[in-house]
Amino acid sequence: MPLSISDLMSKMPSAFLPEKAQGVNATIHFKFTGENAGEWTATIKDGKCDVAQGAPSGPATMSLTADSADYVKIFTGELDGMAAFMQGKIKLGGDLNLAMKLMQMFKIR
Repeated sequence: MPLSISDLMSKMPSAFLPEKAQGVNATIHFKFTGENAGEWTATIKDGKCDVAQGAPSGPATMSLTADSADYVKIFTGELDGMAAFMQGKIKLGGDLNLAMKLMQMFKIR
C-alpha cells in the first residue's frame, strides 16, 4: 500500500532532528493538491515539531504547495526535492532559507 500524505505528516514529529533546528521557531503551511489534497501545519519551536491537519491559525513562516503524489515521491527517493522545485512541481513561499534547512531537520528514510 503506497504512503499517503496523512502517513507522511504523522511521521514528521518522530523523524525530527532537534539538534539540526536549534533556534528555529517556524510555522510551515503545507498545501497539497491531487489525490490526497488537503492542508497541514507543522510548527517547529523549542526543539519540537508538532503537526496538525488544517491551515495555520496565524501567518506562516513558509508555505509549500505540491501535488500529493509528487511530495510522497520526494520522501521515498523517487523524486529529487530540488529538481521538483526547479521543475515547478513544488512551490514555496515565505522564508526560502527555511526551506533549505528543512531537508536537514528530518531524517528521511
